[in-house]
Amino acid sequence: QVQLVESGGGLVQAGGSLRLSCAASEIMFSMYTMGWYRQAPGKQRDLVATLTSGGGTTYVDSVKGRFTISRDGAKNTVYLQMNSLSPEDTAIYYCNARSRYGVEYWGRGTLVTVSS
Repeated sequence: QVQLVESGGGLVQAGGSLRLSCAASEIMFSMYTMGWYRQAPGKQRDLVATLTSGGGTTYVDSVKGRFTISRDGAKNTVYLQMNSLSPEDTAIYYCNARSRYGVEYWGRGTLVTVSS
């Protein structure tokens, strides 16, 4: 059974860092694009970063140079390293897996709160 479980969220001061983890069960990274999305209070869920099966990455402009998406195949885990955090980064962060056939899975999210 496919399962995505996020962890690593929490409260951090502006300028600080956090690393989010997404433990993926029954997901083969060779067949899925992994992504991180976020949803701020009262806003829609937006894409933050993606990591393709081939290792290519994309980032939304607002996080370029600050966030890094990566994966560890041995641990079947995807990470989002977040540096230079600002209050605007406050949101629930969701892990996503999407296959080339359009099959999609979501985690339940982890809350990141950045205080000013």
